[in-house]
Amino acid sequence: MRQIPLLVLLLISLVFSSGCIYRANMSQGNLIKQEDLDQVEIGMTHNQVRFLLGTPMINDPFHVDRWDYVYYLRIGREDAGFKRWVTVLFEEGEVIEIRKEQELDPNL
Repeated sequence: MRQIPLLVLLLISLVFSSGCIYRANMSQGNLIKQEDLDQVEIGMTHNQVRFLLGTPMINDPFHVDRWDYVYYLRIGREDAGFKRWVTVLFEEGEVIEIRKEQELDPNL
């Protein structure tokens, strides 16, 4: 008989505490500094771009001449507060185009 109120109290505390789960900040991808991105120019080689921006996050075997650098930062339960997507396109081993401000999914 004494266990029933204790069990009810335990269940009530479990229900109320389940909504207070901590959610860690999540940083995903390549954080690219603007000054490093500004140094990337048309005609640079793969190695020069890798030196400035690092290894691309997405390595697509079907598009070896396209490097995508994606980054987002989500703090707690909020939507991503900082997002960036940069694409560098190569032809014959040299940069031909740099797409800097692409839109990521707003629900990210």
